[in-house]
Amino acid sequence: MIQGTASSVGKSVLTAGLCRIFKEDGYEVAPFKSQNMALNSYITEEGLEMGRAQVVQAEASGKKPSVLMNPILLKPTTDKKCQVILKGKIYGNLSAMEYHKFKPKLKDLVKKTFKELAVENDIVVIEGAGSPAEINLRENDLVNMGMAEIADSPVILVGDIDRGGVFASIYGTIMLLTEEERKRVKGVIINKFRGDVEILKPGIEMLEELIKIPVLGVVPYADIQIEDEDSLAERFRRRRKAEGEIYVEVLYLPHVSNFTDFNVFETQKDVNLRYVMRGESIGDPDILIIPGSKNTIEDLIYLRNSGLEEQILRLNRAGKLIVGICGGYQILGRKIKDPHETESSIGEINGLGLLDVETVFELEKTTTQVEGEIITGKDGMFKDLKVGGIKGYEIHMGQTKLWEGTVPFAKITKRLKDDVQILDGAVSKDGNVFGTYIHGIFDNINFTRGILNRIRREKGLNELCADIKSFDEFKEKEYKKLAKIVRKNLDMEKIYEIVNGG
Repeated sequence: MIQGTASSVGKSVLTAGLCRIFKEDGYEVAPFKSQNMALNSYITEEGLEMGRAQVVQAEASGKKPSVLMNPILLKPTTDKKCQVILKGKIYGNLSAMEYHKFKPKLKDLVKKTFKELAVENDIVVIEGAGSPAEINLRENDLVNMGMAEIADSPVILVGDIDRGGVFASIYGTIMLLTEEERKRVKGVIINKFRGDVEILKPGIEMLEELIKIPVLGVVPYADIQIEDEDSLAERFRRRRKAEGEIYVEVLYLPHVSNFTDFNVFETQKDVNLRYVMRGESIGDPDILIIPGSKNTIEDLIYLRNSGLEEQILRLNRAGKLIVGICGGYQILGRKIKDPHETESSIGEINGLGLLDVETVFELEKTTTQVEGEIITGKDGMFKDLKVGGIKGYEIHMGQTKLWEGTVPFAKITKRLKDDVQILDGAVSKDGNVFGTYIHGIFDNINFTRGILNRIRREKGLNELCADIKSFDEFKEKEYKKLAKIVRKNLDMEKIYEIVNGG
C-alpha cells in the first residue's frame, strides 16, 4: 500500500509507476483505492463510474478499468455535501456527517471488492488518500490504515520534498500513528526532488535513525504527462509552451470536473494552454473552453458575478471559438432548469444564450461510453472538417433539447455495446460555438488537429501534422518513461521483499 504524508505528494503517480514496473516484470497487477474523492471520473465499458486516477493506474497495469479498483467514489457538490457512488452507481447525496455515520456499513463492501480483485492478480497496489495521520478520521477509516488492516498490507509512506518540510512531515506522520500502524510501515519514499541527492543523504541517514524505517529511494521531479489525481496539481498554475502560436484557455470553474479532457493540448507543440483561475481575466485566446461541472448552476452564477460572462460574450462577438463540454455545454444554452433540485435550490436560470438549447436536470444519471462521428458541412470551424470516427464517454444528470433549426454537433452510433442513432450537442449558426456531452472529445487527435489547423489557416500559418499518432499511444510512452524513472531511483529489490512479505 502507498500512503502519503498529505494530499498531492505523488501517491497516484507512484502507484501507476509501480504498477507498470510489476507488469513489465511479468506479474498480473492491479491498482486499488477503496475511497476516492474527486470530480474527475470515467465510465467503464459496463457503463459504471469510477475515479480517473485508478483508470490511469489500470492502463499502466495493462488492465481494463474496473469499478473493483475503486468501489467508493465521492463527488463533492458543495462544500458540505457530495454524491456517493458505490461500485459505479449513485447511492445518493450525503452531507459529511451523514457519510461519516454511513461509513461503518461500507467496510464489508470494501473488503469483498478488494478480495475479488486480489484473487485475479499476483500483486495489488493500494493507494491511500490524504494522510494516515489525520487522527480525527481514524475511527471507521476505510482508505488509509483502516484499508491496510482490511488487506493486511505492508505500507510505504511517500513525502513530497518539493513543498518543503519533508523530514518533519514524514517524522510527524510516523509519530502520530499507533504502535500497530507503525509496524505496517516498511519503507519511505521521498518524492519530487530537485538538485543533487548527495546533499540530501545526511538528512536521510538522520531520518532513518529517528523513525527506524528505511528510505527506499528519492524520486526526482520529472515532467511526466500523466493525468493528475486532483485539482491541486500544478498544471493549473503554469502557462505552457509560450512559443505556441495557438492560444487555448480553459475556465477553471469552482466545481470543475473532468479537467483531464484537455491534457491532449499539452502534446501539441503549437498550443499554448492556460487555465483561467479564480480572480483572473480571460485573455485573447483562439479557443475558450468551458469545462464540465459538478454544480452547473452555481458555476454559471460564478461566471456571471465574476464578470467572466461578459468577457465570454465579448470573445463571441470577436468570432473566437467557444467550446462547452458537458456542464459547459449546458451553460452555453438559453436556459437551465432543475425541477428536482438535483444540483441546486434554484429551479431555473438563464444560460449564456450562445446556443439555442435548454437543459432540464433529471433524477437519472447518464453514464455511457460512446462512439460516433462529427456532423460536418457547417459554417465556421466545422466547414468541410474531415475527422473520421470519434469516441468518448458521457456523465451527466441533465438532458438537453435543441430548439428548432439548431444543428447538432455529432451523431452517436454506439452506446456501450448497442448500435444507436442519437444526436449529441449543438453548434451555433456561425459555427464558432459548439457544445457536447462527450468527455474525451479532444483525445480524438484527428478532430483536435483539424480544429487547430483551421485556426492556423485563419492566422496565415501553415498546417501541422499531429505530434502524436494517438493519445493512447502517447500515454503508453509516458507510462514507460515513468516506470524507468521510478525503477532507477527506488530500491526495487527491497520493494519486492516488502511485496513478498505482504
